[in-house]
Amino acid sequence: MAKGNFGERLKREREMRDVTVEELTKGTRIGPRFLNALENEQWDKLPGGVFGRGFVRSIARYLGLDEESLLSEYDLARGEQKHEAPAPYENRLPSPPKWIPVLAVLVLLLVLAGFFYAGRYVWHKYEAHRAKQTSAILRPGEQSADALPIFPTKSADSATAPLNLAVSTSVTTRVRVLADHQVVLDAEIAAGDTWHFPANEQFEVTAADSSSVLLELNGQAMPPIGARSSPGTIVLGQKDLRQASSGSSQP
Repeated sequence: MAKGNFGERLKREREMRDVTVEELTKGTRIGPRFLNALENEQWDKLPGGVFGRGFVRSIARYLGLDEESLLSEYDLARGEQKHEAPAPYENRLPSPPKWIPVLAVLVLLLVLAGFFYAGRYVWHKYEAHRAKQTSAILRPGEQSADALPIFPTKSADSATAPLNLAVSTSVTTRVRVLADHQVVLDAEIAAGDTWHFPANEQFEVTAADSSSVLLELNGQAMPPIGARSSPGTIVLGQKDLRQASSGSSQP
């Protein structure tokens, strides 16, 4: 639009309706200096942005003109394009740094490793405790000083030697052994197994099948506990060693 066309049309439309500047000012509440600036296209005297367009819209509404058409002419005359609606605001959260997921994975691996090694430590402690509890009874054919039960010891001036009993069976049978009145075995012994027990004073041996149990006291063979296929009990001590060494077989 050529310069002067918008201002001339605006003035012409006002005068055609016999509307003075004062009447237009009262009807639109736009100051006369702004009305004159619009009709003379003195853009530097007008506020920019939505204020100038608001003036044009109010004048068009008061004079009964098409608002959008008059606004388009105003924009062309002033050399402005129609303002586009601003894009909706997006509240985007900043993406986390790339090292945070890596750190989270490392922390998870450290926690899992801690659980693993803690479990291994607890298991080893439990195994050691269980082995310590079961080491009081010797396994067949074994004889370890660490695994021997503790019994009251005699004084240094005692003339008697400690006792050592070896128990084996020709058939599987149940055997109960007391060393110095303490139970050191109460279980079935398989055929061919040999068990060793220490004592200071005596042994008491009870067997379900008396004739199948073989006893050696300090390396010397002892007589059978009782009759074949019948239970029996025998008490062995220092006197039995002396009797065996003198050739007597009386229990």
